[in-house]
Amino acid sequence: MQRGSDRLSVHRDDEMKHELQGLLRSGHPTRSEEWHDPEPTADDDPQIAGGPVAPGGSGASLGVIRLELARHLSRSAFPASARHLAGVLRRAYAPDTLVDAVERLPHKERYATVQELAEALTRPRA
Repeated sequence: MQRGSDRLSVHRDDEMKHELQGLLRSGHPTRSEEWHDPEPTADDDPQIAGGPVAPGGSGASLGVIRLELARHLSRSAFPASARHLAGVLRRAYAPDTLVDAVERLPHKERYATVQELAEALTRPRA
């Protein structure tokens, strides 16, 4: 039994569902005015246009790798080994290319911050 503390009534909920049906079924914007649509991704953002960021790939600078790691890792994950961090990344649904790169790091090393992990991933291998 509802107590009536909802912001919207049941009738307004049904109206909103009906308004969104076209958008959800079509898979593309259904607005006639372009300014109603959400802003598309930027053309000059190669990380999004080119797919997932992978260490060693094109455009994979230290800053880009650090940003991608920070999106999936919280502070509570550190300090940790590469094996543990790879598991955390998998549970956070990080791109497989990023998880694989972390798994290839030496297992005995421990990383205290995202910065240290990003530096290890972008360091040239001998």
